[in-house]
Amino acid sequence: MRSEWSQALNRYLLTAASVAALVVLATPWADAQAFSVVHNFTGGSDGANPVDGFIMDSRGMFFGTASAGGNAGLGVVFKANARGVVKALHSFAGGADGATPNSGVIEDAAGSLYGTTTAGGTAGAGTVFRVKGRRETVLYSFAGGADGAAPQGGLAMDAAGNLYGTTTAGGPAGNGTVFELVPPTTRRGTWTEKVLYSFGTGTDGVAPVAGVTLDASGNLYGTTSLGGAYGYGTIFRLATGTTWTETILHSFGYGSDGATPYAGLVSDASGNLYGAATDGGANGGGTAFELARSGGNWTFSVLTSFPGWGISGPFRNLVLDGSGNIFGTTHCDGDDSAGTIFELTPSSGSWTYRLLYTFTGGGDGLFSISNLVLKDGSLYGTTIQGGSAGAGVIYKLTP
Repeated sequence: MRSEWSQALNRYLLTAASVAALVVLATPWADAQAFSVVHNFTGGSDGANPVDGFIMDSRGMFFGTASAGGNAGLGVVFKANARGVVKALHSFAGGADGATPNSGVIEDAAGSLYGTTTAGGTAGAGTVFRVKGRRETVLYSFAGGADGAAPQGGLAMDAAGNLYGTTTAGGPAGNGTVFELVPPTTRRGTWTEKVLYSFGTGTDGVAPVAGVTLDASGNLYGTTSLGGAYGYGTIFRLATGTTWTETILHSFGYGSDGATPYAGLVSDASGNLYGAATDGGANGGGTAFELARSGGNWTFSVLTSFPGWGISGPFRNLVLDGSGNIFGTTHCDGDDSAGTIFELTPSSGSWTYRLLYTFTGGGDGLFSISNLVLKDGSLYGTTIQGGSAGAGVIYKLTP
């Protein structure tokens, strides 16, 4: 059942066919925003349909993935500069090599990139890969059983170089896993997977789409898109120790708190966690929320409720700037049901929502299923469709 759910989600992320036929002619809401498309994905060697956004290195280069396109049409890992020049570092070939990267990448101190593919690998259940320069290495292929299957989210890395992530399916109950990959101790050794937690009966969570966040003590935090006390997803904590122990910090109830969190969690300097739900909330289009930490206690609060319908809210992680402002994207709300870019500003214990840009679904892009990167006062992100070739864009917005 969970495998079928994962496949359905993947098809939705790649096509959004039910609403892609929208033809919109309206002018995007701007209010003195400077918006530009810096790259149109062609579906060729540069890739197509980027689901996630980027990371940025110290030189200001962006690194990301596209879920389709490339030499075999199965996705690429690419680098890009702020002018929109895109170069593919690796094209996925399918089979043991992996296929369909739906998450972004992370970078280690040596400049190697790490990520996941949802499909491909020796069992067709997805992979964890590394790209160093232009050389790709599959670090682990999921077998699709107890070890997990179909990772949709990205990875986290600790100081020792261990990798942490999630799978949407697999595990003994088929409801997904949280895993660790331990690097080899010898040059020719192999990476070892450890399943830290398998989601079980459903009340503990089902189908994590996002990756996990590490705190300074090595504990892991994440979300599940389904399950929990009410069936609409959870926020969970895995405490490190001899065995990993799960605690549910919040179960979504499809009320004012929202439902179906596909996005993961980000932390501020005080250890407070921020995330988003794609559905529910007071206005029907999902929520942005905070889990405030006070000692061992956590307090859940909604920062804003987005207008919209169904799963139209944020799909990917929020981003915090140095002043505590939050930026993010929504999937398909806005006047043209094509997505938006927004900002949340804290003030005296409350948050002010500001709409920065509304996508039209045409040349400016369609469906921003993306995190954002801040560079020199501008925001950069991707859309999964739209643009001159319909294969998605990289955009720049200067608020």
